[in-house]
Amino acid sequence: MASSRIVSGALALTAAAAFLAPGTAAYASPPGTKDVTAVLFEWKYSSVASECTNTLGPAGYGYVQVSPPAEHIQGSQWWTSYQPVSYKIAGRLGDRTAFQNMVNTCHAAGVKVVVDTVVNHMSAGSGTGTGGSSYTKYNYPGLYSSYDFDDCTSQVTNYQDRWNVQHCELVGLADLDTGEEYVRKTIAGYMNDLLTLGVDGFRIDAAKHIPADDLANIKSRLTNPSAYWKQEVIYGANEAVQPSEYTGNGDVQEFRYAYDLKRVFTNEKLAYLSNYGEGWGYLSSSVAGVFVDNHDTERNGSTLNYKDGANYTLANVFMLAYPYGAPDINSGYEWSDADAGPPNGGTVNACWQDGWKCQHAWPEIIRMVAFRNATRGQAVSNWWDNGNNAIAFGRGSKGYVAINHESSSLTRTYQTSLPAGTYCNVQNNTTVAVNSAGQFTATLGSNTALAIYAGKSSC
Repeated sequence: MASSRIVSGALALTAAAAFLAPGTAAYASPPGTKDVTAVLFEWKYSSVASECTNTLGPAGYGYVQVSPPAEHIQGSQWWTSYQPVSYKIAGRLGDRTAFQNMVNTCHAAGVKVVVDTVVNHMSAGSGTGTGGSSYTKYNYPGLYSSYDFDDCTSQVTNYQDRWNVQHCELVGLADLDTGEEYVRKTIAGYMNDLLTLGVDGFRIDAAKHIPADDLANIKSRLTNPSAYWKQEVIYGANEAVQPSEYTGNGDVQEFRYAYDLKRVFTNEKLAYLSNYGEGWGYLSSSVAGVFVDNHDTERNGSTLNYKDGANYTLANVFMLAYPYGAPDINSGYEWSDADAGPPNGGTVNACWQDGWKCQHAWPEIIRMVAFRNATRGQAVSNWWDNGNNAIAFGRGSKGYVAINHESSSLTRTYQTSLPAGTYCNVQNNTTVAVNSAGQFTATLGSNTALAIYAGKSSC
C-alpha cells in the first residue's frame, strides 16, 4: 500500500494498505491488449508526461501509475504524499494544469493513466497543506469534520480483529468513516473529478482498511464505474481481512507473488516456478496485480529491490515473461534513508541521473514489455529446467524465454513451438536461428536471459 508513513512525534511507521473494489464489471487485468504498468513513484507530472512520449508509449507500456495528486501535508519525506488534507489537485508533484497536461500527453502516446488514490484516511497532525489549506486532525475545512471519522481513534493493533483493522487508525492517520453517506459521496466526488481529467483507473491505497462493501458503494457512484481498479490488500496468514474479499470489485495486488519471488531467487530454485501463480495458492490470474517490488516493500526488505543486482533484474524478466496477473514495474530512486523524498522534488531531468533508477527503462526489463504484448493470451509451453536455477519456457507459438541463474554459463539446445526462422534475442540484441523442428542452440552466461518472439526477427 502506499504506506502512509506517519510522523507522530518521533514515530515513523510504514503502513500496509489495500486496494479499491468495484461493484460492477471487474476487469481481469487492465483492459486492452497492453497490461504492463510503469509505476513512476514520486515523479513530477511534467516528467511523467515526457516519459510517456519518449519511453513508455514506444516501449508498449499500457499504463503509467502516478503518485497521489491530492493536496497533502508539507515535508520532504515521500510519505507526505499519502497524508491528504484536501482533494484539490495541489500536491508537490504538480498542480491541476500539470496533471491535466500529463494525462493528455500520455493518452496521445497510447498510455493510460492510473492514479494512486488515498481515501482510507487523511492526515495525522495539523498545519497548512501543499496547496495552502489549513487543517487539523479530524477537521479539514469545507471537506470533513470530526463527525466524518471513525470512533476508534487509537492505532490499528490487531490484524486478527476485522473491526480493529477497518475502523481504527493506520499508523495514527485520521480514519474516514466510509460507511457514512457523506463520506462515500465525497470520496466518489474526488474520484469523479479525476475522471473528468481523463484518468483511466485507480490504485486504492490501504484498501484492506476499508470494508469491501464500502468500496463497492463508492465505485457504484462513479461516472465511469467500469474504470480500472487495483486494490492494495496485503495478504497476511490467518488475518481477519483477506484479499479474496475484494476481487468482486476489481484487481487486487498479490503481495505473496513478490514475497515468494524474493525467496526463490535468493534461497531456493527457479525450477520451482513451473506452476507459479494459482498453483501456489494465489488469487486467480484474472484479478491479480503483481510486482517484484513496490515503494513500500523495496524499503521494508520484504521483497527484492534495485540493490539486489541480477536477482532483481531476472525476477522482473520472469514476471514479464510469465502469464500470471497484470505486472507493475516499480520505478523509483536511490535511497539510503527509507523516508527520503524524491530527488529534485520529483523532477526527472534524465534517467540514471540525480539518483533516479528508472527501472522501467532498464534494457533487460523494457524489452520484455513488447515480448509480453506479443505473447498475450498464450499459455506456458515447452517448460524446461535443470532441477536447479536454469529454466526455459515458451508462450505457445509466439515466444520463448530462457533464464540462467546459475553461477556458470550454460549451453544447450532448446525445444520451442516457434516457426522456423531467425529471431532477435531482445535481452542482448543477438540473433537466434530456430530450425524446422522448432529447436535452437544457445549459450547463456551466468545470470543472463534470452527472449525471442514472433514478429521480431531483426535486432
